[in-house]
Formats: sequence, structure tokens, C-alpha cells
Amino acid sequence: MIHREGYPTIGLTLLFSAAIIGAANYFTESAALVLLADVVSVLLLIIVLQFFRNPARNTVVNDRHIIAPADGKVVVIEEVEEPEYFKDKRIQVSVFMSPINVHVNRFPIGGLVKYVKYHPGLYLVAWHPKSSTENERSTVVVEHSNGKAILFRQIAGALARRIVYYCKEGDKAAQGGEFGFIKFGSRVDLFLPLGTKINVQLNQVVRGGETVIASFSED
Repeated sequence: MIHREGYPTIGLTLLFSAAIIGAANYFTESAALVLLADVVSVLLLIIVLQFFRNPARNTVVNDRHIIAPADGKVVVIEEVEEPEYFKDKRIQVSVFMSPINVHVNRFPIGGLVKYVKYHPGLYLVAWHPKSSTENERSTVVVEHSNGKAILFRQIAGALARRIVYYCKEGDKAAQGGEFGFIKFGSRVDLFLPLGTKINVQLNQVVRGGETVIASFSED
């Protein structure tokens, strides 16, 4: 399945590919150059299609679990000060998405959307320490029915130039449900309450909507 965010890009890619093939056939009689144009056009289309793929995911809904908001690799697990919303110490878990990962973003928990804010910014590489506070980004806070809230942040990278999110304050979030999309290489940060049990390790590969990132404490 192809994500709806990909339709305009796929359309432009098809037009560009057709132009390349048409130009090669019109301006040259070299079979090798025509073949090269065909191969480049097909590869370009395949790359774009794989980037915008939207595979079905089997989310096992669990009130104690915090699931991965995106596909990728865990690049940060540390205690930090969260300055935007909570303004206190939280456990940050960051998932880096390479261009070959699925870029659909999913709600890590169910609950009420309490806060949504878009921030324009820079395009530092997504693993840069300052990308979380200086890059183009969106911040979403969801409060669980247990009263605990988590913050997750879409962050643009050096290649990502468009962040898309579909939720607004007051919406009901469904665990594993789609809340956004980031185009071309990026990351998602989670800010969890202190005492949350972390179930992943640095450099672990996770799947959005399926991998259990952490678990709420029972108190």
C-alpha cells in the first residue's frame, strides 16, 4: 500500500521519468544511452515507491505499553530536561529513520491529545544533538487514561523538508493509529516519565506500531 502523502511526489517522478526517456529517445540514437535512461527512470520510481510504502501493522493494544512511533534504530536513551511542555526531567528515547525505512508515524499510546505545536527550524542531520530543539519539528503530547502523559516529537533531518501531522488538541489518540508522516530521513523523540521501564537498547531496530519501547510503572 502506498501512503497518500506520496501521490504528488510519485506523479512528479513519473513525469520526470517520462521526460528523461523521451529526451533520450529523441536526442540520441545510442541504444546504450536509451537503455541507461530507462534503467535510471525505473530505479528512481522504485526508490520513491518504497519510501512512501505504508505496510499494515499489527498493534497489540496494551494500556501499560508504549510502542514505537516509527520504524528505525534507537539512537538515544538518556535522562534529559524537557523544556517545552513538561519542563522537568524525562527519559528520552529517540528513533532514527533512514531513507529506506517506513516513514509513517504512529501514536505510541492511546489517550487524549493535550498539546500540538509546529516549530519551523533548521535542517541539521537528524542524529545531531541539537536537532531535537533547533530543527523543523512538531511536538505532540498525549495523556493516557492512567493520568500519565508522554511527549513525542517529529524532527526533520538534512533531507527531510516536510513534516506532516494529522492530530489536533482534543483528539482521541488510538494506540498504533497513524498521526503523521515525515519525508526523506528523520527521527522521532519520545519523552517518558521517570520510572518508565525501558524495553529497548541502543542501536536496536524497531518497528512502528509493533515494538514495545517501554512500559509504564504499575503505581
